[in-house]
Amino acid sequence: MEWSDDALVIGSRRHGETGLLLELLTREHGRHLGFVPGGRSRRIAPMLQPGNAVRATWRARLDEHLGTFAVEATELRAARYIANPRSLYGLAAMTALLRLLPERDPHPHIFDTAQDLADHLDEPEVAGALFVGFELTLLSVLGFGLDLSECAATGARSDLAFVSPRTGRAVSRAAGEPWRDKLLSLPAFLVHDGGLNRVPGDQLAEAFALTGYFLDRWIFEPQGLKPPQERTRFVASVTRDERP
Repeated sequence: MEWSDDALVIGSRRHGETGLLLELLTREHGRHLGFVPGGRSRRIAPMLQPGNAVRATWRARLDEHLGTFAVEATELRAARYIANPRSLYGLAAMTALLRLLPERDPHPHIFDTAQDLADHLDEPEVAGALFVGFELTLLSVLGFGLDLSECAATGARSDLAFVSPRTGRAVSRAAGEPWRDKLLSLPAFLVHDGGLNRVPGDQLAEAFALTGYFLDRWIFEPQGLKPPQERTRFVASVTRDERP
C-alpha cells in the first residue's frame, strides 16, 4: 500500500529511540498517523513541527497497518509563530479541533480551510475571522453545519441578525426581535460579503460565542469533552482591539 498527498502537520510524539509517530491532516486521505524513522534527527525534526505544510508518502504492507511516512517540507511556518503567543494559541486550538475528525476520513474542504488559516495565523487583522470560518467549516464537515443563508421563520435573506440555538438556522431581525433574549447573535460579517480585514472585536466575540455554543452542544458535551483551553486564550486575544 502506498500513496502521496499534501499534508498539514498536526502533531507528533516520540516512538522508539529515534523515531516519531506523526499525525497529519492530508487533503485526500484525511487525518492520518504514521511512523517516521529517524524523525527526531536535527535534519528531519524541524519540518515536522505543527503548522508546517509537507508532501507525505505513506507506505504499509496492509491498509489497516500504521505504516511509515516519508516527508518533504513544502512550507515551514512554525518559526513564524514562535515569537507570537496569539499565533501559538491559535495553532494549538486549530490542531486540537482537527483531532475531532475521524481518522482516514477525507475532507478536502476542511484541509484547504486549515491550510489557509495556518498561512495567516500571524496576521492579527484576519486571523480571528478566518478562525471563525474554520470552525464553521469544521461543524459542517462533522455533520452540524449552520444555515445562515435565510430566515428560518420567513425565508427572508436580508437583515439576518440572530441564530436559533435549537436548529442552528438564521433568523431575521424582525422575526427574532420578540425572542432576542433566547436567540444567539449573528454578527454582520458572517452574512455580508466583504473583506475580513479588521473585523471589530465585538463582532468577533459574537462569532466565537456562536461557534463555541454549537461546538459545545453538538460535539464536546455529547462526547464528555472540554473545549481546548488554547481556544479560550486565542479568542481573548483576537477579540481585543490591541495588537500583540
